[in-house]
Amino acid sequence: MYLFTSEVVSPGHPDKCADIIADSIVDKILQSDPNARVASEVFVAGKHVIIGGEVNTKAAFSKKDYEDIAKNALKKIGYDGKSAFTKEQCLHPDDVKVQVLLNHQSPDINQGVDQEDGEIGAGDQGIMFGFASNETKEFMPAAITYARAICDRVYNYALLHKDELGVDIKTQVTVDYEHKNNFEEGKPKHIHAIVVSAPSVESMPIVKVRELIKQLIDDSGLPKELYDPSKKSTIIHINPTGRYVNHSSLHDSGLTGRKLIVDSFGGYSPIGGGAQSSKDYTKVDRSGLYAARWIAKNIVASGLAAKCIVQLSYAIGIAHPISVCVDTMGTFNPKIDDDILSDFVSANFPLTPKWITKQFSLDKPAKDNFLYADVAARGQVGQADYPWEKLDAIELFASILK
Repeated sequence: MYLFTSEVVSPGHPDKCADIIADSIVDKILQSDPNARVASEVFVAGKHVIIGGEVNTKAAFSKKDYEDIAKNALKKIGYDGKSAFTKEQCLHPDDVKVQVLLNHQSPDINQGVDQEDGEIGAGDQGIMFGFASNETKEFMPAAITYARAICDRVYNYALLHKDELGVDIKTQVTVDYEHKNNFEEGKPKHIHAIVVSAPSVESMPIVKVRELIKQLIDDSGLPKELYDPSKKSTIIHINPTGRYVNHSSLHDSGLTGRKLIVDSFGGYSPIGGGAQSSKDYTKVDRSGLYAARWIAKNIVASGLAAKCIVQLSYAIGIAHPISVCVDTMGTFNPKIDDDILSDFVSANFPLTPKWITKQFSLDKPAKDNFLYADVAARGQVGQADYPWEKLDAIELFASILK
């Protein structure tokens, strides 16, 4: 066996609650003022939500506005007070207390970001990694793709059956590649193990809980060639301690940016130095990841490689990246190599914050495009409806071979 594991958490996990509240703030502010600058960190503990960081906007937002954003985000996640869990077992909206500690963005940073020629300098220094693989139709690694599928199925069931399950859910999938060559070539052979932890109401016997969640796993759309319930060849652990009733921030805490691996590639690829949630589009931790993922995905989709890592780096106040590096992990087309790909990317894509913002409309979050809060809930990459997941540069990359 050659095993690799990735985990996923649902929007109801306290860390995700923090991310979603933070990005709900980003959405609301940018919808009112597309030129605003936002970095709204959130800490969730017990019944308390603390919002800190910095904001620079012409729009007027009161403390009450921020409180409403936080509480409405929690209700949408599933902490709406309508479940069968008691106020001691999970968070209820009436009990939430919000503290707002936001400051104005430092003018030292702002003078480098908003430049006189209309260019946008990077909002910070840092490194970002984008990744793509031909393992799945999403061009994502297998383990995190299937862990997401299971998590989505269980979470959506919990939203509709509040008398049975809670929304603070974690899933984990271990994929067997049989040997390392298959791993390097992106050829998973079998789902070796699945772990699901989902809170259930106290009245449900653990046997019933496990039967229910096992059925949800079977209905989650896992590839039949990798997971066959009839063969019972996959190890499955469901609520392995035997009891999972108490959940939410009442029994844990949540912090913005603490689920970077979950939000990106499940550990298959390096990750950058900073989180995405809470930040506006000038912060390259966010926009740089989206651009790097888009480039990597289009390289793999164009047939130039089976796997691809794209690294970008920036300096605060400087628009163009300091470095661009493409690494296809030895899977590149024989007619090209990583040096050629790196030079091609540098020559064809400006990769400034302004260019990235325009490319993906990052200053225009909306229901008919994308919402940052939705991205925080579903993962920063790997969802086909995100603008940075479009395969609209395949022909350009394929032209390298002509």
